[in-house]
Amino acid sequence: MADEHLKQLVSKHFNSQAAANVNAIYQLNLKDGDDYFLKIDNGNFEIGDGSIDEPTVTLTTDKKTLEGVIDGSINGMQAFMMGKLKFSGNMGLAMKLKDIFSSA
Repeated sequence: MADEHLKQLVSKHFNSQAAANVNAIYQLNLKDGDDYFLKIDNGNFEIGDGSIDEPTVTLTTDKKTLEGVIDGSINGMQAFMMGKLKFSGNMGLAMKLKDIFSSA
């Protein structure tokens, strides 16, 4: 089961309207913790432990940065520019995270 704090953050800040037309799998690789995946399917999400084959986007960061991007306290683009967040895959979907996760 995914880290409860992370799962609660995702649940609290997930904007189903912004994710209404999104079909993507985000691989979340944490340098200081476990890896997770986040499947988004037309406004619904599932978070799970470990790695998944052929994700749409892979994000590599530390837990604090990921939590900040999810809760809106850290700007994902700034984290990327500072080297705190790396991604591979679909850039448009990576940038869409700021809309998919909005402050509640």
